[in-house]
Amino acid sequence: MRNAASPRLRRDSIGFAQLPVLLILLLGLAIIAYPLFWICMSSLKTTQEISISMWSLPRILQFQNYVDAWKMGISGYFLNSLIVTVSTIIGVLLFASLCAYGLSRFRTHWLKYALIFVMGGMMLNPQVCLIPLYGLLTKLGLRNTYFAMIIPYIAFRLPLTTLLIRSFFLAVPKEIQESATLDGCTNLQIYAKLFVPMSRPILSTAAILTAYYAWNEFLFAIIFIDSNKYRTIPAGLMSFRDALQVNWGPLIAGMVIASLPLILLFVMAQKQFIRGMTEGSVKG
Repeated sequence: MRNAASPRLRRDSIGFAQLPVLLILLLGLAIIAYPLFWICMSSLKTTQEISISMWSLPRILQFQNYVDAWKMGISGYFLNSLIVTVSTIIGVLLFASLCAYGLSRFRTHWLKYALIFVMGGMMLNPQVCLIPLYGLLTKLGLRNTYFAMIIPYIAFRLPLTTLLIRSFFLAVPKEIQESATLDGCTNLQIYAKLFVPMSRPILSTAAILTAYYAWNEFLFAIIFIDSNKYRTIPAGLMSFRDALQVNWGPLIAGMVIASLPLILLFVMAQKQFIRGMTEGSVKG
């Protein structure tokens, strides 16, 4: 028993050669964790404490900041962000997976041009399209609606998501598709009943990346939306600022509320996220 346990102890112990790696990991953890800790502690302070003693711990925990932030409009902004983000995720996953299926499974002479077109979409900067998009949305009567954010978000996330899902579809053996074809399945049935269930890891990865983009996007949300009725959290938090004074307590509490959904989403789906990124890189 002693001989059997000694190799395990040697493997679990940290050697001198592993100390630099451990120190680097601890430094990275501190760099990432400290801003989160600071913002959480600041959200529980009064505005005076934040201004005078920025780096100290709160004397009395001000949970009222979260109540004030929720009553000042975060509840409505949160619902708008949820509607826009969920709609964007559904649209991106649907259109990107269909495009990826066509680009990975069909073989015609024009597919390489379609792939180049999709890759070219990744090079298009959203800020360059700001003025044309503003004019187009105004003419279509979509400005100051949810669609003013959902449609551009879907459009700008499609290229990357399509390539990610396509790389995963390329790793699916052709024999599976051939067997389904012999059983009488159409291409749409093969896509819906075989490829979509098999590609849950990469779809989870794409969903997290899309949610991160749609939830935090600020430029389109503040330019295409003028009414508080449709503002999302990043744009809505701007209304917490006054010309002469900023109530920092509720503002920072609103930032914490805005960041919690994405943190919880990644914690719950981190295994699928990592699996999708690794398996999606098998083929390109």
